[in-house]
Amino acid sequence: MIPPIANNFVAGETAPGALDHVASLNDDDVKGILNLLGEHYDERQPADEDADQYIELVKEIDRSGLDCCISVKPSQIGLDVGDDVFVENLERIVAAGDDRGVFVWVDMEDYTTTDVTLDAYERLVTEHEGGVGVCTQANLKRTPEDLERLAPLPGKVRLVKGAYSEPKTVSYKKKERVNEAYRDCLELMFEEFEGGIGVGSHDPAMIDYAKDLHDEYGTDYEVQMLMGVRDDAQRDLAAEGVPMWQYIPYGDKWFSYFYRRVRERKENALFAVRAVLS
Repeated sequence: MIPPIANNFVAGETAPGALDHVASLNDDDVKGILNLLGEHYDERQPADEDADQYIELVKEIDRSGLDCCISVKPSQIGLDVGDDVFVENLERIVAAGDDRGVFVWVDMEDYTTTDVTLDAYERLVTEHEGGVGVCTQANLKRTPEDLERLAPLPGKVRLVKGAYSEPKTVSYKKKERVNEAYRDCLELMFEEFEGGIGVGSHDPAMIDYAKDLHDEYGTDYEVQMLMGVRDDAQRDLAAEGVPMWQYIPYGDKWFSYFYRRVRERKENALFAVRAVLS
């Protein structure tokens, strides 16, 4: 069993349990983004196995009729084994999603993986004319240029502040500077994108800013938050008519996920404590 503290942030160890969680969210007009836990495999077999599990998950989502999609990590499906392994497995997952009408998000990991991840996303979203999304990180200095590249594509782009501890040569380190970069990137997206903006943030100020930008530019957007963080706010936003998506990890590798989330940044630890206490 997942202990009470961790089960605030992880929806069980199995796909059926995660889908039950999605069903409860859908009752409150909150949609789900399912992520099978696992990352940084250095052998092909577990990467292929997790890709196979994602394909089965796509089929289960299609059969369930629930309002949810999936999100995969590049290192989980083979990036640490080889770029070709990652691309091959991602192609299989995206093709399954395309066949079943299930959207596929591609998570972003540390800065060394940015180019290969964006290259794979650009090719697949163009070939499939949508149905795929990718994550970008505002703390990376390169992100505005990446957003200019992604703006004409038919997919979706999620903007997060960035959870990885990157070198200061490629990233902003101070919280205030990251917040400034996030605001600048959001405005660029609302101004230049035709839609498909994912506001990946728990920060009320950033969510309010996205609402203001939507009022100014009219660009469609959605808000995405982690399971277990500001759950009441997620339901409130959905009740206000804001498209609300919850990122939902599940699987037997829950301990490493929970431990890493708490250790990554001081803010994450504070979110975890607040969520548990509330």
